Amino acid sequence: MTQFESVDEVVDVLGEHGYIADVRLATTVFLTTRLEKPLLIEGPAGVGKTELAKALALSTGRRLLRLQCYEGQDETKALYEWDYGKQLLYTQILREKIGQVVSDAPDLETAVDRIGAQESVFFSERFLASRPLLESIRSPEPVVLLIDEVDRADEALEAVLLETLAEWQVSVPEVGTFTTKTPPYVILTSNNTRDLSAALKRRCLHLFLDYPSAERELEIIRSKDTGLPDALASQLIGIVRGLRELDLRKSPSISETIDWARTLAVLGVAELTATVLSDTASVVVKYDKDVRKAINALPRLVDPNATVPDAHGHGHGHGHGGHDDHSHDRDRGPAGRRPAQDVEEDSDEVDGRAVRAAKDTPGRFGNTYGSNPLGGDTGASPVKPGKVPADRGTRSFAAGLGRKRAL
Repeated sequence: MTQFESVDEVVDVLGEHGYIADVRLATTVFLTTRLEKPLLIEGPAGVGKTELAKALALSTGRRLLRLQCYEGQDETKALYEWDYGKQLLYTQILREKIGQVVSDAPDLETAVDRIGAQESVFFSERFLASRPLLESIRSPEPVVLLIDEVDRADEALEAVLLETLAEWQVSVPEVGTFTTKTPPYVILTSNNTRDLSAALKRRCLHLFLDYPSAERELEIIRSKDTGLPDALASQLIGIVRGLRELDLRKSPSISETIDWARTLAVLGVAELTATVLSDTASVVVKYDKDVRKAINALPRLVDPNATVPDAHGHGHGHGHGGHDDHSHDRDRGPAGRRPAQDVEEDSDEVDGRAVRAAKDTPGRFGNTYGSNPLGGDTGASPVKPGKVPADRGTRSFAAGLGRKRAL
């Protein structure tokens, strides 16, 4: 197994395994390995936090253990649990032996005491199922422990982590305390969906990993062999950095930039145009409103002097043909009105209940059939019914009687 001798060696060795690290990141990793302290990495999704743990395992020759955190996770999935199925199976197999133990017992109390004396047999390491935290402590060989997206877990799991991260040990009440001989390299990642406890942060070195510089991102794309020429890759990175400045729900990550470069290389693109980038924008932006914003901005990012075309079908399923919301005619209701849910999406200040109530306003259709004849509070002129001559019904009735008599 490799032990880093300097910060420069960290940069070189990680680079050999496809991870391009700057000096600040390499310095933090070097201190993590020398001080034997956990490393907490925070930052937006897709900037290489998880990949760092994988590259560190490859660089040092250690086995990688991963604990993927999620909401509602309990300690049995992180520490250990008892293999009850195996315990039950052994109980059935040893039924005869248990019978021999209690065969000459004079009374029930004595039989229970004898069985109780054998209780520890079924709560031993033989029946202990290790999970990532305990496995990292019990492992005979040093490991890299990745605790991924710890901010998604409940605070109770943070409390479970404290003993392991501070003392490099795990306590099992039925067995005892397990202590490691060689502390694992521990990397915790967080996407900042919630604040972590001060107790957890106090036990860790901290690193905020943001989007890289343009030069480093270009170097990352080169290292991934995307097949896109350097000139186009450099231009693509400038466009992606422009998209990250937009007010998007999710900004393009480094991994998505790599996917976009590979997509353009597979399509054999020789020039980055707004049309080509619009057709493939869904590779890097994953929400419909983000796609619309990105497509509106792409012509400007490709060429600051470009104008937005009036129509362009890019096939995202919502008819963003003219790059503006008026092109959604097929999604509109009667008289060209947009559905209430669309109005609510475009403005957080619109009250959906008010939109629905407006559809029931009396007189909203004007002086037409079915409108309020009194005008109500809408300000519309009342509809006056036409006058019917008094003798119209009499003449019609009399004519009918004349025809019956003639028959």
